[in-house]
Amino acid sequence: MKKLAALFTLSIILLGLVGCNTIQGIGKDVKKAGEVVESAGKK
Repeated sequence: MKKLAALFTLSIILLGLVGCNTIQGIGKDVKKAGEVVESAGKK
């Protein structure tokens, strides 16, 4: 039972870390798209 609880906890932590990286990547993509739109608007 303790092994199962430890495995479950580790899985949750890993999923949280992967989620953070994914959200950070999306943020970078959105920022880059915004910069492209902004530069196009200045022309």
